[in-house]
Amino acid sequence: MKPAWLAKLSPTWRARMVRMGFNFHPAFRGTGGRVTHVAKDLRHIRIRLPLNWKTKNIVGSLYGGSLFAITDGAHPMMLMAALGDSYIVWDKAASIRYRKPGFSTLYADFVLSDEEVAEIRAELAKSPELERTYLVELKDAHGTVHTVVERTVYIADKQHYRQKSGGGDKP
Repeated sequence: MKPAWLAKLSPTWRARMVRMGFNFHPAFRGTGGRVTHVAKDLRHIRIRLPLNWKTKNIVGSLYGGSLFAITDGAHPMMLMAALGDSYIVWDKAASIRYRKPGFSTLYADFVLSDEEVAEIRAELAKSPELERTYLVELKDAHGTVHTVVERTVYIADKQHYRQKSGGGDKP
């Protein structure tokens, strides 16, 4: 998990610091979204994107850039926390599908199950690098899906990756 000092905190403080880290980071703050919940085990994150003057587009619905941007970084952070420092985790690709304009606050839930982590570890034992694709649905308070974001994450054994790439940490 990065930074290393975060791993030394109690689960409660770790979750608080991750939530604060997202919410105070200038790039995330600019999306208009706010992290409202981080589970103590860092396996569930909930983000709220309100409709307001900062997030409205020209027709009065939620701006597509904000819808897309609030989904950035959650899965890699959760995977880094779950897998530990022996792995490289990066966002590799993403796409967005708009189903319905957002004229109210939307929510995105990111969940990483124990089964998913076990699957990833098993796959990495067979092959030193892999890609996983995650779908994130942005829903209103009634559960209606307005937008679906698909994010592909690259995961690799750190030693294998450094040998392959000549020493750097970026894919």
